[in-house]
Amino acid sequence: MPPTTLPAGHASHELSRLQRLLGRWWRRQSPARQDRYATLAPLASVLLFLAAIISAFWYLRNEEMDREIESVRRDTEITQQQIGLRLIENQEQLYRIARELIARDNAGEDLSAQVVNFVRERPEINIVHWVAPQRTLRGSHRSPRHQSDLDSAFEATASAVPIEGSESPTELAFRAARDQRQPVYTAGFRSPGGDAVFHLHVPLVDRGRFAGVLLVEYSIPSLLRHFVPPDVARRHVMSIVGDQQTVLASTSSTLPEPGRPRPSIIYDAPVTPALSGMLVRGEGWRASIGLVSNGLFWMVVSLSVLTVWMLLGTLRHMQRRAQIQSALVQETQFRRAMENSMLTGMRALDMEGRITYVNAAFCQMSGFTEEELLGLLPPYPYWPADRIEENLRLLEQELQGRSPSGGIEVRLMRKDGQLFDARMYVSPLIDPRGQQAGWMTSMTNITEAKRIRDQLSASHERFTTVLEGLDASVSVLSVEQNELLFANRSYRLWFGAHARGHAQLAGGLEPGNFSRANEDTVDDLSGLPAQALTDRSGDLREIYVESLNKWFDVRSRYLQWTDGSLAQMLIATDVTARLKAEEQAAQQAERAAITSRLMTMGEMASTVAHELNQPLTAITNYCSGMVSRVLNDAIAKDDLINALRKTAHQAERAGQVIHRIRAFVKKSEPQRQPAQAKAIVEDAVELASLALRRRNVAIRSYVAQHLPLINCDPILIEQVILNLLKNSAEAIDAAQLPVQRRSIELRVVPRHTQDEGGVIEFSVTDAGPGLPEDVSSRLYEAFFSTKSEGLGIGLSLCRSIVESHQGRMRAQNLYNGTTVVGCRFAFTLPVDLNLRHESERNHGPTSSAQA
Repeated sequence: MPPTTLPAGHASHELSRLQRLLGRWWRRQSPARQDRYATLAPLASVLLFLAAIISAFWYLRNEEMDREIESVRRDTEITQQQIGLRLIENQEQLYRIARELIARDNAGEDLSAQVVNFVRERPEINIVHWVAPQRTLRGSHRSPRHQSDLDSAFEATASAVPIEGSESPTELAFRAARDQRQPVYTAGFRSPGGDAVFHLHVPLVDRGRFAGVLLVEYSIPSLLRHFVPPDVARRHVMSIVGDQQTVLASTSSTLPEPGRPRPSIIYDAPVTPALSGMLVRGEGWRASIGLVSNGLFWMVVSLSVLTVWMLLGTLRHMQRRAQIQSALVQETQFRRAMENSMLTGMRALDMEGRITYVNAAFCQMSGFTEEELLGLLPPYPYWPADRIEENLRLLEQELQGRSPSGGIEVRLMRKDGQLFDARMYVSPLIDPRGQQAGWMTSMTNITEAKRIRDQLSASHERFTTVLEGLDASVSVLSVEQNELLFANRSYRLWFGAHARGHAQLAGGLEPGNFSRANEDTVDDLSGLPAQALTDRSGDLREIYVESLNKWFDVRSRYLQWTDGSLAQMLIATDVTARLKAEEQAAQQAERAAITSRLMTMGEMASTVAHELNQPLTAITNYCSGMVSRVLNDAIAKDDLINALRKTAHQAERAGQVIHRIRAFVKKSEPQRQPAQAKAIVEDAVELASLALRRRNVAIRSYVAQHLPLINCDPILIEQVILNLLKNSAEAIDAAQLPVQRRSIELRVVPRHTQDEGGVIEFSVTDAGPGLPEDVSSRLYEAFFSTKSEGLGIGLSLCRSIVESHQGRMRAQNLYNGTTVVGCRFAFTLPVDLNLRHESERNHGPTSSAQA
C-alpha cells in the first residue's frame, strides 16, 4: 500500500498545537530560568556542532584508513598469488626433469639440456644441483645471471650441498625430502655471498629407491623483482620476511633499519606452496594527516571554543545578576521574618531610653503587648522590684555605650510575676544619614540553657570525681596538638602531668609521632577518616613501664574531643600483682607436675627394681662364668668376646631403663617445641609397660600415619599419657577383671571439629568398671581421689597441662546397652599450621601391642 499522507490542514493544526504547548511551558518558567535557557540553548548548539565536526573528521579518517588497509591486503595477496603460481609451475617442471634425470642416469648420462633451458628461462633461479643419496654433487648448473669468481662459486656450491650430521637448512630439507619423498622448501637464509635465497629439494625416486635430490636455489630478490606487478610496487612496499621476522628482500631500495619508524599498515601472507615460515609482507602508510594536525579542524575548534567562552561569560554575568536579585528578595523577606517570627526579642531605645520598637518575640517573653511597652521610660514594668537599682545602673551603662560585647545577663519578670533569666546584646542604631538614633537590644531567654549548664557542670563534677577515684590510669592525648588533654589522679601519680607517660603506655611512641592530616575529615594514621577511628576500640595489650617497674593492661580508643579534634584515650590498669600471682601459680603447677612424676616413679619402684634386677643378675652370671673359665683356661677367644658382648648388652638394657626414668623425673623448665606424637607415645608406653606387666594388663597402641607436628612440651604430654594409662591399669586391677578384659587401648588419630578446628586426639580406652556418676562430676577437682592413698592431683594436673597447650580433656563411660563395659579418657592438642607437616617413616599406621 502507498504511504498515507496527512492533509495540509491537519499538519498545520498539529504544528500550531505544538507551538501553543511550548508557549505555555515557556510562560510557566520564571524569568531567571528563561534567561538561563536562552543562554544555555546557544551553548548546547555550539557544543553539538563541535561534536558533529569532530565525528565527521574522525569518520573520514577511519574510512580512508580502511581503504588503505584493504589496498595493502589486496596487493599483498596478488603478490602472494603471483609468487605461488610461479613456484608451483617450477615445481611441476622440476618433477618432469627429475624423471628424465632418473632415465638418463640409468643410461649413464649427466644433466639434460632441459635443466639448462629451465635455468635460462627462469631469472629467479640461481643454481640447480643434482645431489646423490651420499650427499655428493653429481651435477650442477649455474644461471648465467649468477656468475661470480671461482672462490665465490666454490663457497656457494659448498653451502648448497647438504652435509651429513649438520643442522643447516639444506641438510634438514635433504632429510625431509628423503624421508617424505615429497618436495621440501627450506626457510629463507643468507648465502655466503650475502644474497637472500631459499632451496627446493625435489626427491629422485628410481623404482621406489631414493636416488638423491634435485636441489634448486631461488633468489628471493629476483622473485620480488620479476613477480611483483609494477603497479603494486609503486603503490606499496612488498617484502619477503623470514621466520625470525627479518626482512630478506624488499621492493624498497633500502631495507628497514632498527631506528626507522614502523609502517602504520602491515599485512602478512604465507609464501605458498613453500610454507616454510617465509611471509609476503605488504607495507602501507596513511596518506592523510592526522586529526590533530588538521588546520581546518583546529580552526573550527578555536571558533567553537571562543563562542563557548563568550556564552559562558554571558551566563556567568546573568547568574551574578540573578544572585543579586535573589539576595535583595531574601534580605527583604528576612527583615520581615525577623519582625514577625523571630525567637530573639528585639527592643529599640532612643537616646533618652524611651522604648520605640519591640517585636513579637519580646512581647511574648515579657508578657506585655506592644501598645503597653511603646513610649515607656525607665523603670520598665518587666523589671523586678528588688532589681530596679541594678537594672537602672545597667541601662545607664548601655546608654553610654559601655555594654560588654559578650552581652549582659539580667533577671526579668513577666507580666504574671514569673521571673526568668535573659541575656541582652546592645548595638548602636544608625539612621539613613549615618547618625546614631538610639540603641538596638536583642534579648534571649537563657533560663533553660542556664539550668542545663548547671546540670552539666554538676554532671561533669561527678564524672571527674569518679575518674579521679579510679585505680586505673585514664589519659587523653590530642593527636593534633600532641597535648595531654586529660589525666586522672592515678596517671598524675605515676607519670606526672607530662605526655611522655601516655606515649609509653601507647607502646613506646613519642608524642611527636602523632601528626594531623591535611584535611579535617581524614587523619594520617593509616589514612582512615576520623569518624571511623572513633568507632573502633583497640585490643587489650600488656605494657611494661621500666621506670615504674610495673605491668599495665592498656586499652586504647580514638575519639572526638569536645572541640571536634581527634584524640586518643588510654585506660591503663596496674596488673603487676596479678602477673606475679600467675607466675607463682605456674611455678606451683610445675612443682606439682614434678611431684606427680616422682610419685608415679615411687609407685613403680618395685617394678623398676625388678626390671633392673634381671640385667644385673645376667651380668653377674656372665662375669662369674667368664672368671671360672678363664682360671681353668677353658674358654676360647671367640667365646670370651661373645660373653662380653652379652654382658655389655645387659648393661645397656639397664642403662636405658635408668635413662628413661631419669628423663621423666628430671626437673626442667617447660619447653614448647615441635614434636612427633609417635615419639611421645613410644616413650610413655615404654615407661607404663613396667607397671602394666606387674598388674598383668596388656596395652595396644595405634598412631595414625602422616600426623603433623605438634607444638608442645613432650615431657608434660608424656606425663598425661602415663597418668591415664596408670589410672586405667589400677582400675582394671582393682576390679579383678578376667584376663580377656585386662587390656588398654591407646589411640592417636587426627580430628577436625567445628569448635577446635584441626587437632590430634589422644585416647585411652579400657574395659574396666567405668566411672560412677558421683565421681564424674568431681573428676577434675583438686585433692579429690577415690583411692585411699591418692592425693587427688593427678587428673587435675593432667587437665591443667592439656589446657595450657590450648587443648581439651574429657572422659566418658562406654556402654553395651545399659551396662558399663569400659571407660574412655581423651584429650586433644591443636595443630600448629606454621609447622611443616612431616609424615611417619613407616608406610602404614603405627601399632603395637605389649603385655
